[in-house]
Amino acid sequence: MTTKATATDDSFHVFDTTLRDGAQREGINLTVADKLTIARHLDDFGVGFIEGGWPGANPRDTEFFARARQEITFEHAQLVAFGATRRAGGKAAEDPQVKALLDSGAPVITLVAKSHDRHVELALRTTLEENLEMVRDTVAHLREQGRRVFVDCEHFFDGYRADPEYATSVVRTASEAGADVVILCDTNGGMLPAQIQAVVATVLADTGARLGIHAQDDTGCAVANTLAAVDAGATHVQCTANGYGERVGNANLFPVVAALELKYGRTVLPEGALADMTRISHAIAEVVNLTPSTHQPYVGVSAFAHKAGLHASAIKVDPDLYQHIDPERVGNTMRMLVSDMAGRASIELKGKELGIDLSGDRALVGRVVERVKERELKGYTYEAADASFELLLRAEVDGRPRRYFRVESWRAIVEDRPDGTHANEATVKLWAKGERIYPQLAKLELIDYKVRILEGRTGTESTTRVLITTGDGSGDWATVGVAENVIAASWQALEDAYTYGLLRAGVEPTD
Repeated sequence: MTTKATATDDSFHVFDTTLRDGAQREGINLTVADKLTIARHLDDFGVGFIEGGWPGANPRDTEFFARARQEITFEHAQLVAFGATRRAGGKAAEDPQVKALLDSGAPVITLVAKSHDRHVELALRTTLEENLEMVRDTVAHLREQGRRVFVDCEHFFDGYRADPEYATSVVRTASEAGADVVILCDTNGGMLPAQIQAVVATVLADTGARLGIHAQDDTGCAVANTLAAVDAGATHVQCTANGYGERVGNANLFPVVAALELKYGRTVLPEGALADMTRISHAIAEVVNLTPSTHQPYVGVSAFAHKAGLHASAIKVDPDLYQHIDPERVGNTMRMLVSDMAGRASIELKGKELGIDLSGDRALVGRVVERVKERELKGYTYEAADASFELLLRAEVDGRPRRYFRVESWRAIVEDRPDGTHANEATVKLWAKGERIYPQLAKLELIDYKVRILEGRTGTESTTRVLITTGDGSGDWATVGVAENVIAASWQALEDAYTYGLLRAGVEPTD
């Protein structure tokens, strides 16, 4: 494990704890290989510190540090080992957990220390003075061994509220013992930005220590709390990718970094790294096997999606009128959503996005607008079905729909057998230039399939909408079908999916 270069100078730290705190999210269970992959992504992004876990506390984290030393050459980040101060009544030099931190080979060590008086007395079952000595002894010992030390003051803000003098003494003790940064942790996530800013400013003035912030998101304010701490003088922010973490999560790395770079004007990443943010966010989501949040700030696919016709009219003049930044700065793209709220400007911009110039044909645009509204009234939706919309649009431009085959009939049968098994049979009869077949179809693969029962029209009648996502190995697209039952709706969406796949492949229509 080596580090070739650091992202920026040491005056401001971006510290990622996805591999430890983020992994505590319900539904995340990382293998060692997963952790190594995520560490590489985070290093590519350019964070300064990557907290890898608690070596000695569990075999997986111990193995991660051992393998990281052999398998990863960090370009920007330094790897951090996490652990606790030595046990009460002992010596840091003799504590096995402290020794495990040193054995990890990590150049930086984060120690968690109690800063809430009740936690000291009830959880550690020791005295307030002994807790301070545990902090002092452990920090000093690790510094003597040549390690850089950060100290996480657990439950700091709740502890400060209960006993500000004692909570502050923990910060002062850690700093005087040699800790480079003392991190104030909102462990329960109950603080609000104004409270965070006031406490950080006061503690900074009282101790002179270099301070950091670790915010949980239980009030939905973790990102705001982190930035409030920066406003008050904190120069070290602890975050997790996509906000992963225990309960509702931690401060989200990506909006924090984007705000620092784009709103505060701070350089906290290597040059050009911010433009890779959306890709990194989605890549990490794939590793942890969680669907990327579509509405996540900056990196979500809906972060720069526009639906209202009024917005589209303004964006046609100047995209900045309804966007706080150029999405390309964070590796994202602007999207125009087509719906029954769409006006002429929405259709023109969507056509431009698809490579079709509609600006000179007002009648055509009007027909498309009416066609969309008419079909959405029946239950179709084109917001998440760009491929179906493109086929509709091209049909209006060409004066007829694109057809690669003609369906004679189809039939689907599901048999429920006495032994509890099911037999499924489908028959499709179609014509496609006589005997001609399309080898391009062999590449197509079903990626996702969604069914929704729409609101009934009269009595017990209902309409079914199906959204299908299909891929060909080089991209994917979504199509929609609407009918009185799921099979018919599925067929419509599937027919659009195959038609669009052939269009992408450059196949000429049969008629």
